[in-house]
Amino acid sequence: MNGYNHTGPTIDEIEHMNSNHNHDSHEKEGENDNTVEYTDEIVLDPFCDPDHPVIVNFNDVSAAAYKMKGGIEKTPCNLSQMSKQFGMKLYFKKDFLQYTGSFKERGARYTLLQLTEDQATRGVVAASAGNHALALSYHGQLLQIPVTVVMPIVAPMMKVEACKQYGASVVIFGNDFGETKQYAMLLAKKKGLLYVNGYDHPHILAGQGTMGLEIIEQVPQVDACIIPVGGGGLIAGSAVALKNLKPSIKIIGVESERSTGFQAAMAAGKPVYTHVGQTLADGLAVPVVGVNALATAKPLIDRIVTVKESSIALAILRLIEQEKAVVEGAGAAGLAAIIQGLVPELKGKHVVVALCGGNIDTTALGRVIERGLAAEGRLIRFGVTVSDRPGGIAELTKKIADLGVSIKDILHERAWLQTDVFSVMVKCVVETRDLEHARQLEKEMRSHYENVEFWLDQ
Repeated sequence: MNGYNHTGPTIDEIEHMNSNHNHDSHEKEGENDNTVEYTDEIVLDPFCDPDHPVIVNFNDVSAAAYKMKGGIEKTPCNLSQMSKQFGMKLYFKKDFLQYTGSFKERGARYTLLQLTEDQATRGVVAASAGNHALALSYHGQLLQIPVTVVMPIVAPMMKVEACKQYGASVVIFGNDFGETKQYAMLLAKKKGLLYVNGYDHPHILAGQGTMGLEIIEQVPQVDACIIPVGGGGLIAGSAVALKNLKPSIKIIGVESERSTGFQAAMAAGKPVYTHVGQTLADGLAVPVVGVNALATAKPLIDRIVTVKESSIALAILRLIEQEKAVVEGAGAAGLAAIIQGLVPELKGKHVVVALCGGNIDTTALGRVIERGLAAEGRLIRFGVTVSDRPGGIAELTKKIADLGVSIKDILHERAWLQTDVFSVMVKCVVETRDLEHARQLEKEMRSHYENVEFWLDQ
């Protein structure tokens, strides 16, 4: 049904590879512990071979959809209230409503269903700090397949405990994902477990592609689909489904400015290491993208855009306020691209944005909301020097109140002030309606006070 050629083994051939891999790598029976000596030994993943990538096709995705029927939530794809605001028919594919909070369940369940009887008895292992670990743990419990997840020491405790609640064996190891993955690969070799790459195992890609099938069914008139890109598994699988069912559709990937691995890989023609910085979209922070994902997605993606951190924060805020949807940074990246004005060609079109994950840490959410308010000009910092005599600060707060501005925080600074000793620097954090309202406040302050400092974060 499509014209893509496999440069490596087909998914059907993987079953035979899987069986051989199990027996070749299994060492001593009876090793029930999850400890292994950490070494620099190179343990190759036979399902993610850079020299022989697997290109997932439409039949693979269709098979996944048939086999997973009833085991995965068919999430809604609703028309958004933001449509008029952005001048397009905007739909949100709400895959954060899966049971564990992300699209990762699709690939995890299909991969577990495709295990041989022998491998299903032994179990699987994965390296993940979050959503993949949760999805694999949950569906492993449902299907009664042993799951071991290796998580870095920086993994959120909430997610670590959730994996344990789902019955997984959890190993905490590694200062970064590279060390965590290496340990998981060594563990797989020692115990004869199947290592499941969360964004590049061919069955993972096929499973993720079922989201694309649902999008076409729910919004048949769709003109473009915007999908966040980390390791590439979701956009690869979904693009296969979308492009086969509607060749005219535009596939647009979105990366954070602090993690641009897929664009670098497409330019180089192969996965290359790229530096990953601290980002609100931690689910997209992958230094080396998947070989199978790249080979599958490269001819199908129309373009990839890069979004700012402030745009991601603003997207999270908009989704909470207007859609009543709590979405993590990676899940909100697609909307961030629209907010930032990176897809002007989609004006007047039917556009689907994948909201692919909702597992945002509670404490981080509060910070993100504040950053979103600041990015939108609704949370403002400013400093003004006023008289330190009785009534000086009262006069300032009255001027602020008269403009309808709400004071969130206020600080008086006297010791480091360079003006006369009868003055005080008052630093305020205030909430305004929008950036225009903030400009109005700035104008009012400058008209009445000589020393004014304004910080309008955009």
